[in-house]
Amino acid sequence: MQMPAAFADKPLIATEAVPACPVCGSEASQQFASGYDYELLTCRNEWFFVQCDQCSHVRLDPRPAVDTLKVIYPPTYYSYNYEEKISPVAVMGKQMMDAAKMKGILKNLDKLPESFVDIGCGNGRFLRAMERHGLNRENLYGLELDERITASLSAEGFKAYDRRVEDCTEIADNSIDLATIFHVIEHVDDPGSVVRKVAGWLKPGGVFAIETPNFESLDARKFKTTFWGGYHIPRHWHVFSPATLRKLVEDNGLTVVDTQYHTGHSFWMYSYQHLFNFGKSPKPRLAKWFDPFNSLPVLIGFTAFDKLRSDLRYKTSAMLMLAQKN
Repeated sequence: MQMPAAFADKPLIATEAVPACPVCGSEASQQFASGYDYELLTCRNEWFFVQCDQCSHVRLDPRPAVDTLKVIYPPTYYSYNYEEKISPVAVMGKQMMDAAKMKGILKNLDKLPESFVDIGCGNGRFLRAMERHGLNRENLYGLELDERITASLSAEGFKAYDRRVEDCTEIADNSIDLATIFHVIEHVDDPGSVVRKVAGWLKPGGVFAIETPNFESLDARKFKTTFWGGYHIPRHWHVFSPATLRKLVEDNGLTVVDTQYHTGHSFWMYSYQHLFNFGKSPKPRLAKWFDPFNSLPVLIGFTAFDKLRSDLRYKTSAMLMLAQKN
């Protein structure tokens, strides 16, 4: 692929190889997709996704070296101040969808959980949601890599830690009823170790809810070769299908009890934005209509479209898999 001119003056960052599939261990793979950091333009590297010949898992190989993470996650990264960037109407809609998501998770539990951990808890919105369901703050845990966020949540009485899952020692084994990880597992270097660690935290019968992009969705197939928003190049290091995510969780001690599909409106919008910004016939003025943060009518349209498809049981690009500890 020819490098778009917009990347010519960006830095070339260091990479590291990923020789084996993290799901099955196979070293045999084929190129699946390629592209650039279309969203943030942080570097000029061309990035490649490969698909495992044995289990079909898709991974970024090579991927950014650990010491380049501050480059690809700059201070302007959207997850750091998401609610400040979008309109109040979009914030309200997001809150409604979050509430519906938690309701869909809780209905799969035999009883209301007494302990909860949210991995990648952000500003603590899901911790507060579970508090509204009657949980005490001393039993609500959050993991987030921003020390300022965890300090603020800790001051409010939540059990918040600036830790990776793999490094967290503050949560005891067999102590958690419900764990959630929403759009985080695709960012980690070893997703299997995350699942194993959380499986240890869960009580028998406890549930781990994992939400992540699904490369078998309609938008993923349409924009497969480079522009799909679900790639989030180069920050998504893994892209799962329902089959590979199931294999990951079941090989690491859990049993899948349900798979749900939610709206992937931002993936649709980023896909078209990338196409119109960097395709063969760039249309930057049209691309602005597909900015997820500044184009409310299009956001509402894609949300309604994917909500309808989800209600009709189509596999959208945001899948939520619920796995239980036996």
